[in-house]
Amino acid sequence: MATLAGCGAASADGPGVTLKLVAADYGDSKANSSRKYWDAVVKAYEKKTPGVTVDVTVYSWNDVDRKVKEMVAAGEAPDMAQAGTYADYAAADRLYEVDDLLSIPVQAGFLPRLADAGKVRRVAYGIPFAASTRVLFYNKKLFAEAGLDGAPRNWSELAADAEALDEAGVKTPYALPLGPEEAQAETMQWLFSGGAGYVDTVDNYRLDSEENVRTFTWLKEKLVDQGLTGPTAPAELNRADAFAAFARGEVGMLNGHPSLMRMAADEGVDYGTATMPGYGGGRHATMGVADWMMAFKKNGHGEEIGDFLDFVYSDENVLDFSREYDLLPVTVSASEEMAADKDEADLGPFLDALPDAVLPPVGKTSWADVSAAVKEQIGRAVRPGIEPRVVLEQLQKTAEVADREG
Repeated sequence: MATLAGCGAASADGPGVTLKLVAADYGDSKANSSRKYWDAVVKAYEKKTPGVTVDVTVYSWNDVDRKVKEMVAAGEAPDMAQAGTYADYAAADRLYEVDDLLSIPVQAGFLPRLADAGKVRRVAYGIPFAASTRVLFYNKKLFAEAGLDGAPRNWSELAADAEALDEAGVKTPYALPLGPEEAQAETMQWLFSGGAGYVDTVDNYRLDSEENVRTFTWLKEKLVDQGLTGPTAPAELNRADAFAAFARGEVGMLNGHPSLMRMAADEGVDYGTATMPGYGGGRHATMGVADWMMAFKKNGHGEEIGDFLDFVYSDENVLDFSREYDLLPVTVSASEEMAADKDEADLGPFLDALPDAVLPPVGKTSWADVSAAVKEQIGRAVRPGIEPRVVLEQLQKTAEVADREG
């Protein structure tokens, strides 16, 4: 099929077309809701493209994936959805291929790792929309009070630093958010730092690998059992609460993404960032996260969708969104522009890590179920009286069943 985006959008003289877009809200209040971003983009697009109207509905991140699923099940799929997952819809042949939407220059502009992560069976359906990486944040004031002069470089130093912070009276030496909000992300970063991950080199789930068992055994024995992860049990600690505690100056160390920089700075926290320490201090993969744009075939508006998305992915729009919500651009040119901006210097470690970052196995139709299971169960792996191996083996069985059924 020829690239539809090359055909242009609806003519001003022809019948009007209304595109329906469902999007996630990245804001934390009405003042910075994603609605404002999309209103500005749509206004600019409609001005230059008579005959096309874009109707945007914004849902919170807690609801957006469910809302899209309900709409599709009811036979009312939107033209576009910007959400957290795409693979199920691609496998069910509900989505346009990216080749049939975007112009060649726009397709070629995405960071390769992100573009590849949008593929199901080597065909691109998911379009990366926003990205992030993780680094270790540490509170410089608390470190100095504990006699520490820099970030840990390996697990042994991390445990020793956490113990020193504890002895200095720090409420939470290392925040380990394994609660249901985003446990899959904290877990993935630790699995990477331990030398493995969710899948092996041929994309088969290996949650119960010896490396992963070693990682969670170390977390349990060296941090959690020693009382170094704070007053809230990891299984009950959500990422948002951990970030808020860091911004209050109560946390010595934690994994964080760019939005934590603004939170900490707003509260006057003097923080540093460093690469997440690895087992033995060796190199390891860095976790990347991406959110996705997808286009449904049901309404037959591929030409108009492609033209609108080409506009959405201009450098100006990509940078406006990334800067508003402390996220990383998904295109090479926008990333280079942000990296060259002296006002964005603090984002350097995140931008440097993004081109080589490894994403969760989002192209597997089973990933949504596996991710949900990790969020629900992984916190048990560090509870008193529980063997981490048992929890990881249970998760592996869940993953294998989900993979077969997917």
